Amino acid sequence: MKIGVLALQGAVAEHIRSLEAAGAEAVAIKWPQQLEDVQGLVIPGGESTTIGKLMRKYDFIKAIQQFSEQGKPIFGTCAGLIVLATQIEGNQGPEEPHLALMDMKVRRNAFGRQRESFEADLSVKGIHEPIRAVFIRAPLIDQVGSHVDVICETNGEMVTARQGHLLACSFHPELTDDIRLHQYFVDMVRESMQQQG
Repeated sequence: MKIGVLALQGAVAEHIRSLEAAGAEAVAIKWPQQLEDVQGLVIPGGESTTIGKLMRKYDFIKAIQQFSEQGKPIFGTCAGLIVLATQIEGNQGPEEPHLALMDMKVRRNAFGRQRESFEADLSVKGIHEPIRAVFIRAPLIDQVGSHVDVICETNGEMVTARQGHLLACSFHPELTDDIRLHQYFVDMVRESMQQQG
């Protein structure tokens, strides 16, 4: 099993470390053709507008949409969550969606600039003990479609969701030593490989 980490921006090395600790082979994805060699993809944090521009510049939009159409799992963290969403609310009103794969409306920098960073212990559906979550200028999920399962909330706010083979969270699971959310994603990739034979 090989999982790619989109290497346009963000904590690529940390995601690779977490995925490998969870038992997968992990590789940095710098070109769309590399997607043919992996069974899952992580889209890390960073700045969603910048990631979107770079994805367009290097022809990743259609390539990742086709990757998703094959049922291959994708995990977006922080800005990666924004990139996956069908609707984006920013500080200057609505933005054009990037990949538009997950049926959810998200809000950029939802926790405000002052409370830019905080940590919390969160309960995630399907993971037994609470996980440690690091929020850095985090987005929030405002609304989800009927096929989206919200698997984690903090203070009544939706911060992790799953839609079939798609997983997205508002925080940075790669910035702690807790690999269980990466393990959850590795298990999704394993199941997907079994289904595809």
